[in-house]
Amino acid sequence: MSDVFHFPLLVLLLLPLIVSCALTPDYERPELDVPEKYIEPAPGGETVANLDWWELFQDEQLQLLIRTALEQNKDLGIALSRIEEARLTVTAVRANQFPFLSASGLFGREKQSREIFPGADADDRFRVTGDLTYQVDLWGEFSRATEAARASLLATESAYRTVTISLVSQVASTYLLLRDLDQRLEVSKQTLKTRLDSLEIIQARFDKGTVPELDVYQAQVEVAVAETAIASFQRRIVQTENALRILMGRNPGPVTRGNSLDSQMFPPLVPTGLPSELLQRRPDVVQAEAELMAATATVGVAEALRYPSISLTGRFGAESTDLSDLNSGDAETWNIGANIFAPLFNSGQLKAQADAARERAKQSLLSYERTLQQSFR
Repeated sequence: MSDVFHFPLLVLLLLPLIVSCALTPDYERPELDVPEKYIEPAPGGETVANLDWWELFQDEQLQLLIRTALEQNKDLGIALSRIEEARLTVTAVRANQFPFLSASGLFGREKQSREIFPGADADDRFRVTGDLTYQVDLWGEFSRATEAARASLLATESAYRTVTISLVSQVASTYLLLRDLDQRLEVSKQTLKTRLDSLEIIQARFDKGTVPELDVYQAQVEVAVAETAIASFQRRIVQTENALRILMGRNPGPVTRGNSLDSQMFPPLVPTGLPSELLQRRPDVVQAEAELMAATATVGVAEALRYPSISLTGRFGAESTDLSDLNSGDAETWNIGANIFAPLFNSGQLKAQADAARERAKQSLLSYERTLQQSFR
C-alpha cells in the first residue's frame, strides 16, 4: 500500500477516539412547582384532544369556512414555510459534523520568462484534484448547533399548531358572531315593522284629534331608533364578513351562511381535573420548552468557540504536462495535514458572546415557566 494512504487510514482509526467533549451539560427539563391536576378530579371519558375538533360543529358551512382558512390563510402559509425553512436549516447545520469533499480540474498553458529561466518554453498543464476537509468537533460545537437547530424545528412546528388552533378559533367565533348579528338584524327589522305600524295607527288617531302631537313625535323617534339599529347591524355584518373572508385568505366580500345561531351545536368542553402532564402537550408549552432547549444548546456552541479547533485536510490528485500521463503513477500529487486554530486575544468578545447566550437561555427559561403557569388559568 502506498504511503499516501497510511496517514488518512491512521486518522480514520483514531477518529472514534477524538470524541466530542461537550463543554455544557445536556438539556434537562426544569423542575417546576406546578399543581398535579387542574382544579379538581373529573370523570373519565373520551376527549377531543386528538381529533379535528372543529368537525364537531354541526354546520357544514362553518366546516367549509374552516377548511378553506386552513388551506389559504396567509399567516398559516407563512408558518408552514417556516417549518420547511427550519427543516432545511437542520440539514445544513448537521452537515458541519461530516467531512467536506470537493473536486477541481485545471487545463492551462504557460510560459516562464526566459530572462529568469533561460530556454524556457511554453508548457501545457493538466491537473485533477480532490480536496477533503474535516473539522473535528472537539468541544461539541457542531453537535450542539445541530441540537439547537432541531429544537428550533420543534418550536416552529409547535408554533404552526398554535397558529392553526388560533385560526380555527377565530374563524368559528367570527362566524358565530356573524350569525348573531344576522339574528339581531332580523329582530331589528321586525321591531321597525312593528313601530311603523304603531306610527301609522298613532298618526291616524292624531288626524282624528284623539291623541296629542307629542305621541306622533315619540313614535317617529322610535322608528328612527329602529332604522339606526338596522343600519348599525348591517354595517357590522359587512365588517364581520370582510374579517372572515380575510381569515380565509380571500378578498373582502359576502359570506354564505349555514345553520342559524339557535341550531348550532358546539364541541364538548375539556373536563377539569386533567393531569398536569397533559400541559406538556399544549403547542404553546411545547414551543416554549423547545425554545429553551435551543437556547441551552446555543450556550454550548458559544462556549466551544472559546477553545482551540482542529481541521484535517487532504488533497489527492494528479498533475501532468500531458493529458495522457494523468493516470501514471508519476503524475500523482497529494498533501495532508492538520490545522490548529486557537483564539488567544479577542478583547473578551468570545466570553461576552458566551455570557450573552447564557442570558438568552435564562430568558427562555423564564418564558417557559410563564407559559406553563399561564396554562393553568
